[in-house]
Amino acid sequence: MKCPFCGYTESKVIDSRPAEESTTIRRRRECLACQKRFTTYEIIERLPLVVVKRDGSRQSFDKVKLINGMVRACEKRPVPLATLEDIADDIEQELQSNLEREISTVEIGEMVMSRLKEVDEVAYVRFASVYRSFKDINTFMEELTKLLEGK
Repeated sequence: MKCPFCGYTESKVIDSRPAEESTTIRRRRECLACQKRFTTYEIIERLPLVVVKRDGSRQSFDKVKLINGMVRACEKRPVPLATLEDIADDIEQELQSNLEREISTVEIGEMVMSRLKEVDEVAYVRFASVYRSFKDINTFMEELTKLLEGK
């Protein structure tokens, strides 16, 4: 690590501790040349995830969009925002640990639905109705029947 004061490339770590909910590590360093101290932060490098949409277009994965979709499905339901954020974090973590850098909206939608089903069935049906684009009442009833049979 290059010293910000003198530019020397050697330093020693004085203190190291987790920061920002253990997603980064804060390191206090001392330059071996000028003995001045400085702080560095170490974070996990996240590889970019690309979402392949139904029309074939591609865009970067956006956790905020994922949360917003779930918030709309959970409108007027007793589902805390923290729960939806946890679901989004869980999905993002699963996608990051996957070796694939491109993921389809279909796969993401299935991941969201499986988790929403456990949290709130009404939110699950709402999300599924938009995600699966139910064409008529029969396809909607089929989904409800599957949900009821799963109990």
